[in-house]
Amino acid sequence: MNKQKAVIGLEMHCEMTSNSKVFSKARNSYNELANDNVVALDMGFPGTLPTLNKECVRKAILMSKVLNCEIPEYFYFDRKNYYYPDLPKGYQITQMHNPIGVNGSVIIDCGDYEKEVFIHDIHLEEDSASLDHYSDATLIDYNRSGVPLLELVTEPCLNSADEAVAFLEEMRRIYQYCDVSEADTKKGQIRCDINVSIMDEDSNILGTKVEIKNVNSFANVKETINYEIKRQTELKELGRYNEVEQETRRFDEETGTTIRMRGKVDAIDYKYFVEPNLPKYKITSEYIKSIEKDIPLLPRDRKLKYINDYMLSNHDASLIIKDKEYANYFEECVNIGIEPKIAFNWLLVNIVSYLKRNDISLKGFYLKPQLLKQITDKIDDNTISSKQAKEIFNECLEKNIEPKILISNNIQLSDIVELEKLIANILLNNQKQIEDYKNGKTNLFDYFVGQVMKETKGKANPVITKEILKDKLNS
Repeated sequence: MNKQKAVIGLEMHCEMTSNSKVFSKARNSYNELANDNVVALDMGFPGTLPTLNKECVRKAILMSKVLNCEIPEYFYFDRKNYYYPDLPKGYQITQMHNPIGVNGSVIIDCGDYEKEVFIHDIHLEEDSASLDHYSDATLIDYNRSGVPLLELVTEPCLNSADEAVAFLEEMRRIYQYCDVSEADTKKGQIRCDINVSIMDEDSNILGTKVEIKNVNSFANVKETINYEIKRQTELKELGRYNEVEQETRRFDEETGTTIRMRGKVDAIDYKYFVEPNLPKYKITSEYIKSIEKDIPLLPRDRKLKYINDYMLSNHDASLIIKDKEYANYFEECVNIGIEPKIAFNWLLVNIVSYLKRNDISLKGFYLKPQLLKQITDKIDDNTISSKQAKEIFNECLEKNIEPKILISNNIQLSDIVELEKLIANILLNNQKQIEDYKNGKTNLFDYFVGQVMKETKGKANPVITKEILKDKLNS
């Protein structure tokens, strides 16, 4: 039998940040209190009319440029007509015929290789309400109704679960770096529909496409794709081609499998037509150029900058760019004079550990880069040791006080004359250990260092201490 390969396409839905919703004045913010961010339009009341949020249009155009898309001369919306309990108007305002961006592409990092992912289109639409299912009832929360949503549709050009997740992670970073979305999966701000098919590796004819709806985490995306590839491949290898149907399935987290929802032999007729309550908008080249100026340095470009300008390894640079807050903190550290590798070590070792341990973000972190520099500068000039620096770091965060206040009480003892006197006295009282050391027990060197540190309460300069000890013990 011919070798098989998977072909995957994604439809990524991402909620945008803005003060209000895309067509109403209701507040657009995450809210655990149901039906609080709601006005009459969001609930489909008669007599209400949509008003377009200009900021959402600006961000949609920005994302189109970031993804190297073609942008149409005119911008307008369509009605997608269908009935479902979470769609109060009985239709969704979306873009079917004239998306804000088409024919784009983005480069993603897949570990030991890069891949160009082709974008079919990206378009702006309104989100539906959300349903909460209980044993005896289903409740509707209209907070999400009308939230601005960007839907991004790839071409069927991905070939593994790892590539799909790499693409989604890169897109999440891009949305965050561009301030288009928080892109927080825990808040349901990213959802994904997945299309999977299996085809002969040497063929150019796609296999039967199976759609899996509303997968809500990247871990589930990976599990879904891997399961569906395995399921379809096994059916084909057994000769049961007719059992791979064009259908819509859902992912079941409890079993780690996909479950059939409905057949999809023909496309659903949504009876699209141009939204009559919103006019066409002309997108001028001047407006596009003004938006292009707002495109920040993107994750991939930042990574190259960290490697080429700051001499970080590919691994270290990749770790920093995973989180926009980490990247911004790191850059601020470097800009005020902290060595890049030192800034990286403090951020990824000490700071990230503290944030995770205390379940806070960098926004609420007390030790801003300027305060961190008070510590790193004093390590550089040997005022404090690395051990003291970590103790000062922890005490600063515990008491919310500046490092320089604690540093004044922890100045490292570097006076050679004073250290020589102290070490001479310690050696005088440890004659047996000196004899053992000279007879081959060289590991006792650390014992002598420890005695000096104990005597000075950890303030002795370790480098100078070791030099004096070596000189005296080997003389």
